[in-house]
Amino acid sequence: MLSSKYFYYLLVFLLTPSMLIAQTQKATIKGVVNDDAGNPFSEVRYFIAESSITGITDDKGAYNISIDSGAYTIIFTNLGYNQFKKKFSIKAGETKTLNVLMKSSNYVLKGIEKKNDRPKGEAGGVYIDPAKAKQIAGPIGGIEGIIKTLVGSTNELTSQYSVRGGNYDENLVYVNDFEIYRPFLVRSGQQEGLSFVNADLASGVSFSVGGFQSKYGDKMSSVLDVTYKKPKSFVGSAMLSLLGGSLHLEGGSKNEKLSYLIGLRHKSNQYLLQAQPTKGIYNPSFTDFQTLVNYKFNKKWEMELIANYARNRFSFIPEEQTSSFGVLNKAFKLELFYNGGEIDQFDSKFGGYSITFRPNEKLKLKLLASAFQTNEKETYDITGEYRLGELETDLGKSDFGRIKNYLGTGLIQDYARNYLKVNVATLSHRGSYAANNHFFQWGVDVTTLNIEDKLHQYQRRDSAGFTQPFSTSSLMMQKLFVASNQFSAYRISGFVQDNFRFQDSVKFTGSLGVRYFHNTLNGETIISPRLQLGFKPKWKSDVTFRIAGGWYAQPAFYRELRDLEGNTNTNVLAQKSFHVLGGTEYNFKVSNSPFRITTEFYYKDLWDLVPYEYDGIKIRYYGQNNSRGHAYGGEIRLYADLVKDATSWISIGMLKTEERILQQYKNTAGGDSASVLSGFIPRPTDQRLMVAMYFQDYLPQNKNFRVHINLMYGTGLPFGPPDGNKVDDVLRMPAYRRVDIGFSALLLDGQKPNRPAHSFFRNMHSIWTSFEVFNLLNIQNTLSYIWVQDQTSGKVYAVPNRLTARLFNVKFIVEF
Repeated sequence: MLSSKYFYYLLVFLLTPSMLIAQTQKATIKGVVNDDAGNPFSEVRYFIAESSITGITDDKGAYNISIDSGAYTIIFTNLGYNQFKKKFSIKAGETKTLNVLMKSSNYVLKGIEKKNDRPKGEAGGVYIDPAKAKQIAGPIGGIEGIIKTLVGSTNELTSQYSVRGGNYDENLVYVNDFEIYRPFLVRSGQQEGLSFVNADLASGVSFSVGGFQSKYGDKMSSVLDVTYKKPKSFVGSAMLSLLGGSLHLEGGSKNEKLSYLIGLRHKSNQYLLQAQPTKGIYNPSFTDFQTLVNYKFNKKWEMELIANYARNRFSFIPEEQTSSFGVLNKAFKLELFYNGGEIDQFDSKFGGYSITFRPNEKLKLKLLASAFQTNEKETYDITGEYRLGELETDLGKSDFGRIKNYLGTGLIQDYARNYLKVNVATLSHRGSYAANNHFFQWGVDVTTLNIEDKLHQYQRRDSAGFTQPFSTSSLMMQKLFVASNQFSAYRISGFVQDNFRFQDSVKFTGSLGVRYFHNTLNGETIISPRLQLGFKPKWKSDVTFRIAGGWYAQPAFYRELRDLEGNTNTNVLAQKSFHVLGGTEYNFKVSNSPFRITTEFYYKDLWDLVPYEYDGIKIRYYGQNNSRGHAYGGEIRLYADLVKDATSWISIGMLKTEERILQQYKNTAGGDSASVLSGFIPRPTDQRLMVAMYFQDYLPQNKNFRVHINLMYGTGLPFGPPDGNKVDDVLRMPAYRRVDIGFSALLLDGQKPNRPAHSFFRNMHSIWTSFEVFNLLNIQNTLSYIWVQDQTSGKVYAVPNRLTARLFNVKFIVEF
């Protein structure tokens, strides 16, 4: 029999393993996070305040945390949503379920939303709801239509936009982390096809107007970051209007591993172009096909495939054009009669593949490969015979409004045989790691590009038998571009950044990063540090402060390398800028209606600039870094639900951007040449004041009948004579003024139980129809000028090229 001493030792020996197991046994807290619409919310960041545990929810919004027993506080955060905080106690071996509903911070503006608690601390960010993009009345509409209203871009024929003094080439576009490119030879809105972004396929769109983070690439003005959907069930939509149509389908497998998107769009703005001053036979045809397939192998591995093909054709046989201009007591008329025509072709293909690996909840690794090709042909041979005359302005004369005196006649011949082929291939890596109060991100890109360019273009002018400019020894052209270029280059870029918060609060957040770029074409290396900070004090008023700053560079891609004569300069350096901006956001309510006021002021120092001028929407660069300038201004926007579920806004922006150009003067006597720095002159995008408003309303007793009004005012842009001398471009176009209005009606609401029982309508979600009036006030806005010389006095007249007149459109939308 064992003594009491040995019995005690044996008891300790037998109980020790179970005691150790009890001490080391973990507890589990798990659950699902949903957004305020009840949908699973992926990539929501969570962390345990009393430990170093952190992570993000998976594609189904689920999380699962293994933790020691004790009392804890769990916190969930995400962009634009209120922080969720919950205290809990848990015992060893216990499994606790906590499901979370994330609510939008304060309120969500339907259609446009300025982000509230942006954990990344980014100033200048705007969120756009793609589901509301179809409501914007106007020839462009869609996501770009909303952006053009916000930034004040004043050309309704193009989806391109200028941001805070930058040009069309200074805007980045991403779709699911893939950088998107546009055609290069397009010189007018008539030739421009559909933009890449298909609002029917998008689930989220964020737009940054400056001071953006290091993870975004090498441009100087803005970033449009689009995320496409990952649908779980089959839905679709179809749209038909006088300007074209679209079809989209989406769906997913029952096990939620496979999802797909298909989008088909066709645009024919033939009806729109009939409202232009130049009459003729327009035959535009623009078709775009996109697809995205996502497959999730398991919780750790996921792949994605995206493809796009755009087929753009434009043919035009002009017939005549009449333009009247001047003032009440001194008016003129230009009559043009054309021969010849134009045929353009712009075909582009894009494909991308990505594979994502998540070894654990903290680490995410992504590999991307993409290729882009564009094959462009611009061919035209158009001869225009013109007559310039002075009009009778005396109301008492019988010939009032008719030409009383012909000032000049002549001929203008425009000829082009331009061909361009561009191939771009990119291999990329993106990664992220969540650690306590930090969220680290990094990336590397290797890009190869090959460009083949053949340019043969001229303009010949003949007035009264003499070619302009006149020469007794040779035939001179007003414009002449002849070049053949081919080159290849590699680009290597990368970034590292840390999105952080102080302690356990999202009230003070920031992002600090640095970007690297190297160009093998000219051997240039650029390092760009950037910083963003956000602070939301604990005041009774809902106010947020944000500042951002950093260095930004835009390496020359193709157009910047080619000068006005078509010669290529591969030694052109990247254009560079330093941004600093700060702003506030104030949320409040008036009579229980939500309001939001955002203000932002900015300054950009610009150097190594390549001067340029606009030819329609095509940008022609001078091919050398001989300019330095700046841009500064401010913006204030008011968003409000003046009536429930119908958001309106007004945006006011002020801008001044100017530059100084280093000009070379050669001594014709053989002496030394001189370099002279000009005084400050306005840049081509110097629009001093912009006012834009979007307003929507519905009938008090029936929300199914709505009205949308889009108003735009912008002061005139600078321009000058076509002499290639930038210092003369100090004239101003007339102000841009435009009002578009749309009326929409919901014909069938699939959410109502009394919908038609006929099988054709049974699966319909909704049917909408709308009637739109473009340019309601029929204002003649000016796009550019034709320069015509008086054969008697030698005076040169700037004859305006007008944008579109008043036009009507009918739209029909079915969602199923």
